[in-house]
Amino acid sequence: MASDLVRFSITMPEDLLEELDAYTKRRGVRQNRSETLRDIVRERLVDDALAIPDEEVAGSITMVYDHHTPGLAERLDKIQHRHHNEIVSTMHVHMDHDTCLEIVAVRGQGRIVANMADCMLGLKGVRHGKLTCVAVAKTQDVKTD
Repeated sequence: MASDLVRFSITMPEDLLEELDAYTKRRGVRQNRSETLRDIVRERLVDDALAIPDEEVAGSITMVYDHHTPGLAERLDKIQHRHHNEIVSTMHVHMDHDTCLEIVAVRGQGRIVANMADCMLGLKGVRHGKLTCVAVAKTQDVKTD
């Protein structure tokens, strides 16, 4: 459900505004201050939603890991089977001889999704990883060109 745009003003230190403008410029030519601020606010609201245990979220767990780590694949599979209700889809990519990229699309209660991500990303052999989510129930965004 989209809502009407409302104009308001904010006051901030000039150096912070300059940093915001530089950040906006790095994000692309179609980005403007308003869109950047909307994205930042959305991100903070999602972070807040994850702090509310029962809030429904959707997103992805992205991880890079060494597939030669003994037992890692089995432990990842066990966690994913334990959370089959929250997992929408997975994609597995062989990056090179030693490294795999796995992306797990998830949807469910924030506390369950965050716990699953913590379990997976904390395993020995997982080199890098991140949980990225959006709140499902409160998505009322308006994107402008």
